[in-house]
Formats: sequence, C-alpha cells, structure tokens
Amino acid sequence: PTASAPATPTNTATMDKILGRISTAAGALAVGSFTVNSCIYNVDGGERAVMFDSLRGGILPDVRDEGTHFIIPIIQRPIIIDVRTKPREIPSVTGTKDLQMVNIKLRVLWRPVIEKLPQLYRELGTDFDERVLPSIGNEVLKSVVAQYNAEELLSKRAEVSNRIKSELIKRGAHFHLTLDDVAITHLTFGREFMKAIESKQVASQEAERQQYVVQRAEQERIASVTRAEGEAEAATIITRAMEKTGNAIVEVRRIDAAKEIAAKLARGRNITYLPGGSAGGSSGGDGGNPGLLLSIDK
Repeated sequence: PTASAPATPTNTATMDKILGRISTAAGALAVGSFTVNSCIYNVDGGERAVMFDSLRGGILPDVRDEGTHFIIPIIQRPIIIDVRTKPREIPSVTGTKDLQMVNIKLRVLWRPVIEKLPQLYRELGTDFDERVLPSIGNEVLKSVVAQYNAEELLSKRAEVSNRIKSELIKRGAHFHLTLDDVAITHLTFGREFMKAIESKQVASQEAERQQYVVQRAEQERIASVTRAEGEAEAATIITRAMEKTGNAIVEVRRIDAAKEIAAKLARGRNITYLPGGSAGGSSGGDGGNPGLLLSIDK
C-alpha cells in the first residue's frame, strides 16, 4: 500500500491562518451584534419611553414615541411606560351628613398625560397610579359624600356621581393623570341604617293602612247619617200623609204587603189552604175563623 504524504509545514501554517481569520470574524460579529443591540431599543404600541442620560442631568424632557430608537450604551437608559387607558377600582368607607356609614366603590378609567411623562416619572416613578389614585379617590369620596344624607345618596345618585367625577378630574390633572370615566359601582349602608329603612317602610305602610281605615270609617259614618236622614224624612212624609188621609195610607201599605206575600206564596210548591171553621160548629157567618195557608215540607 502507498503511504500518505506527510503534512508539510506550509499546509499547517495555512490552516492556522484560516482558523485564526474565522475566529476573528466570529468575534467581531459577536461584538458587533452586542454593540448594535446595546445601541437600539424598541417602544411597542400603547407605550412611550423617557430617557435617563447620566451626562445631561438625569431624565430628558422629550418623550420617545413608538418604534425603534438609538441610545448611547452605558450613558443612556430608556424607561418604558404604558400609556393605555386602564381601569382602577377605588373602595372607601366614609360617613354621610347624617352620620351614617357608607361602603362605596368607584370604577375609574385613567391614563397618564403623555407630554408630562418625564415630570411624572421624575416625581412619582413608574407606579404612579398606586401612589396617586387611592389617595385622591378616598379624599374626594369623603368630601363629597359628607355633603349628602344617606337617603340623598340613593335618590340623587347621578348628581353625586357627577360631582365625584368633576372633583377627581381636577385632582388627577394636578398629578398629570387623565380620567376618562368615573362611576359608582357599589353602594351599601350599615346594618343599622338598613334596619331603620325597613322599620320606616313598615311604619309607612301601617300609617297608610290606618289612613285607609279612617277614610272608610268616615265614609260609613256619612252613609249612616245619610241613611238616617232619609229614614227620618220618610217618617215625616208618612206622618203628614196620615194626618191628612187618616188610616188610608196604612191600608194601602197593608194591601201592598199582602200582594207581596201572595206573590211569594204563589211561587211556592207546597202551599196548602185550610179553610177556617165557624163558631159553634156552624158553617159560614161572620164569626168564623179565617182560613190558613200552610207550607208543608215533604
């Protein structure tokens, strides 16, 4: 078999140069990639960036919009801030004008003022909503609710909500926050007040019932008086008629009564007539007993 040719010093030197160049290129590429990544940053949709520059005195006054931007590594550092509208619920327990305790919750839609982001970050940091919204929300709730009675919070809920909204917008503008919407989502009172409302409703219903009873008694009294006046007037008329005609009106009434009785008996099925017997066993004559009409049940 033929033996392989031994590596010459020239071939070895060439391979070493090639490997050296490859490692140098790889190192340069890595350094370049790191340098490029360190010199650029991205701001996503719904976000803004403020720049901290250690050579220019801290936070710069301009705000960086969405997109890709350049920075100077080590010297500059971007701070990304979310500027989208977000909801926030603010609970509070406060007292009303008539010293009733109220548990109330607000739903607030808020967002930072973009032009004021450098000042906002410089004064409050990135968690400005945690520092500002609970404090101003409780302050406004306590000041507005204290101007209304407990019943007015229910009957004037829209008015109370509008006042809270206007006051919160004013307070939020002081901290560079925009409040898009403020609404009362929860409103409950203490147990004592709820019992008082139930007792008041029961008392109101009882008062209405008593008023109805009084009105009914009054109507019955008026009806009784009217009925008595009518009977008295009828008696007066009858008395005057008897004074003029004697017993004729009595006879007329008797005849009317007899007609009414005869009509009722005529409709009966079990009516039997028993003729009366004469005195001394004789038939006929004026001294005989009158006949009888009997209703016989079978």
